[in-house]
Amino acid sequence: MPVEKLKQYLDQNQVKYVCVTHSPAFTAQEIAASAHIPGKELAKTVMVELDGRMAMAVLPASYQVDLPALCSLAGAGQIALPAEDRFKSLFPDCEPGAMPPFGNLYDMAVFTTESLAEDEEIAFNAGSHTELVRLAYADFARLVEPKVGRFSTRK
Repeated sequence: MPVEKLKQYLDQNQVKYVCVTHSPAFTAQEIAASAHIPGKELAKTVMVELDGRMAMAVLPASYQVDLPALCSLAGAGQIALPAEDRFKSLFPDCEPGAMPPFGNLYDMAVFTTESLAEDEEIAFNAGSHTELVRLAYADFARLVEPKVGRFSTRK
């Protein structure tokens, strides 16, 4: 089960969390509705390619990535939204498109938008299209150490 690696990591780091099982959902807005979580508190992971290296952009489900702003925040020269084929092999323990925002577990940078950092708790895909993990944003920030900045806009 994909969520096991994440649960072990959270347990090892003494993080309190809740697992939420929901009916299969594939878009961030569907997941938020299915799990009865406000779109602002559901963190979606958007894969980006910064100067040829994969990275995670983490933002509320109800927002979209401002690519030029993220490129600037990252200090990169180029940014692109890669096709799923370019990154799915980096997450062998996850269903395609359901990777958790823990880039540190996959050796990649993580960028979080300021609006998500304002939330007391966040929820996110736990490696499958039927499971979420909910935890304190402070615990996420402590473990992942994302670079926080303004790179998203409301849909």
